Parts: sequence; C-alpha cells; structure tokens
Amino acid sequence: MVLSQAARRAAPLVAISLGLITLALDMATVPLDVLTHQSGTGGPVADGFAVAAAVIPTAAVGTLLAMRRPGNPIGWLLLAILVAGFSPTSQYAVLDYRMHHGMLPLGWAAIALQETWPMFLFFVAILLWLFPDGRLPAGRWRRPSVAIGVTGLLICLAASSRGVQVLAEHDVRIGANGDLTNPATGVQTLLFGAVIVGALASWAAWLAVQIPAYRRADGERRQQLKWLYSGAGIFVAALFIGVFIVPVAMGEAPGWGTQPVVNDLTTLAASALPACMGVAVLRYRLYEIDRIISRVVAYAIISAVLAGVFAGLVVLATAVLPVKTPVAIAAGTLAVASLFTPLRRRVQRAVDRRFNRARYNAEAVVAAFATRVVQTVDLEAVQTDLIGVVLETFEPTRVSVWLSGARPDPSAASARGV
Repeated sequence: MVLSQAARRAAPLVAISLGLITLALDMATVPLDVLTHQSGTGGPVADGFAVAAAVIPTAAVGTLLAMRRPGNPIGWLLLAILVAGFSPTSQYAVLDYRMHHGMLPLGWAAIALQETWPMFLFFVAILLWLFPDGRLPAGRWRRPSVAIGVTGLLICLAASSRGVQVLAEHDVRIGANGDLTNPATGVQTLLFGAVIVGALASWAAWLAVQIPAYRRADGERRQQLKWLYSGAGIFVAALFIGVFIVPVAMGEAPGWGTQPVVNDLTTLAASALPACMGVAVLRYRLYEIDRIISRVVAYAIISAVLAGVFAGLVVLATAVLPVKTPVAIAAGTLAVASLFTPLRRRVQRAVDRRFNRARYNAEAVVAAFATRVVQTVDLEAVQTDLIGVVLETFEPTRVSVWLSGARPDPSAASARGV
C-alpha cells in the first residue's frame, strides 16, 4: 500500500491516538465488569490480568507497526481486531439498558459495535493472509484473492448491520449477559452461517498453505516465520475453541460465551500472536524497527527503576528518618535527576546489545578503531582505516577525507565510492 507524503507524516500521530483509545477502551472491561457484577471466578484481579496480558502487547505491537510501517496494514488490523473483538460493549449495554434504562450516553454505539463480531472474524482472516509482509499472494492467485476478500467484506458488513437495524426500530432488548435478545431474521441467520463457515474455512486453508512456505524459507526468514506461525496457530486454535466449540457445546450461539474461565483462557491464548510478533521483531529484525523497540524497552526500564528509587527514598525519609515530606520529595527528585544520565547509558547499552544489534555493533567497531588509532603512526593507514569504519557503520554512498594542513596528493586514495 503506497501512501502520500502527507499521509506518512500524519501516520505516527494517528497510530498513537488510535493505540491509546483502543487500549483505554479495552481496559475499561475490568471496571465495567465490577459495575455490572460480571467479574469471573478469579474476581477483578484475574480479569484485569487476563485483559492486560492480551490487550497491552497487542496494542503496543499494533501501534508500533502502524507508526513505523504505515503502508503495511498489519498494525492497523491488530488495532481493528482489538476494537471489534475485545471492546466491553456487552458490559456497557447491561450498565445502560438494564441498570439505567437507556439514560447513559453512547449506549447506541455499544449496541452497534457489539454486533460487529463478523467484522472481527473478517479482520482475523485478512490479518492471517496478509501476514507478515502486508500483501496478498502474488501471481495467478492475486485476482481470486481480491475477489474473495471483497465478497467476504460485503457479507460481513451485511451481517454486522443487525445492531443498526435494532436501533432503527427502537426495540433494544438486552439479556443478562449483555447480548441482544432480539430474534434474527432468516436472512441474518444465513449471513451469520456464511460468515462462520467462511472464517473457519479461511483459517484452515491458511494453516495448510503455510507449511510449504515455511519449508522453502531458510536462515533468519525461517526463524521469523517460525515465531509468527507459532503465534498465529495458537491464536487461531484459541479462537476456534473459545468462540465456536465451547459455546456450541454449552448450547449457546458462537461468540464469547457465559463461561468466564473459558473467556479468560481464550483471551490469554489469543495474546500469543502479538507476543510471538514481538519476539520476531526484537530478536530477528522483522519489519526492521529494532531502534524504536530498543528505545521503548530502555525508557520503560529506566522509568520503572527511577520511580522505585524515588518512592523508596521518600518512604525511607518520611517513615524512618525525622524528615518532613516536602524535604523528602525534594531530596528524592535530586537523587533521581542525578541518576538519570548514568542509568540511561547503562540500560541503553544493555538493551541495544540484546535488541538493537546494528547500533551496538557500530559502537563496537568505532571503539575498536579508537583503540587502533592510538597505536598507529602511519597517516595513510589511519586514513584507510577511517574510511573503512565509516563505510561499515554508516553505509554512505561516498566517503571523502580532508586533512587540515596537508598538501593535496592526487595519487592518495582520499575518496572511495560504494
């Protein structure tokens, strides 16, 4: 997907905004469960852990990919999956229509979004088929793939219109679990069946197609695909069991059932895909966003350490020593400020060594050059070594060396093109 310059400049801001909105929307599940008395057997703590384990890595990976690779739809699809599949629409519907008689704001939006589960299945199928390059299969399969995708999109959009229809009729009926109890029409039932069968067929076909693709890959690409396909396989299996098998076995319609333990386990298992994507990105340089990943990891560690040091110093000064709170806060702030620079250097170097090898290797090359320069007296050898270091670390198209005070020598190799 080719984007204009204006779209590329706006993509980071849009991605961050969507990521934050998606994260806040999905994490609202926990307080809404408490307000509607729908917490699982483990209570709010278990629900919060399950939701955070699935939502936070998915939102983080989706936002980073959308920022750094806006032309690749994988990041945008991850955010769309979170909105369509994990938003607390059922809880808010119960809170609005059953507990407050439709007096809360945006109840209509919850009803409309609640019935977009066909789009959730469509987004998952498209994500798998575009994985990981963001392009449909090339060659003779491209046109059939586009035709099937457009047909599936139209069917899923039609099947997702049930909530809008109910709102237009002003006849919203909400069950105890937050689902609509309005009977579906015959056409809607056929559309639901087509969406479910199509999604299962698409997932099964994708798993079958990836086996020869993995066998043909080698080297670093094989390692990327190993992690990506492992996470995608767990993701698909979790959705298949939790959304289809268990609800049907319990006599319910496909979807998020009424078993909180099953829902939590399905949510945790579904987080395998973004987690494996994170490993492929961090360790095997998928999408080549190692630099921004290393900065995020480094500053997260730095923030956590400095926050712990600050809190520890304040507690120690106020609880153990006879120091007033303002003085303790001032002392803690000064200590944190003095620790920031050395801590940032140490943490950044450790993180780059693990996640951003290109930068770490470049620094190692420069350090080795500095050591050699101290022991070298031949000016021409230093010049040649310097050009080699610059070519290796920065990879420019041309390198020129100018020596102050030296007379120009046409025979000297003072420039080298690549």
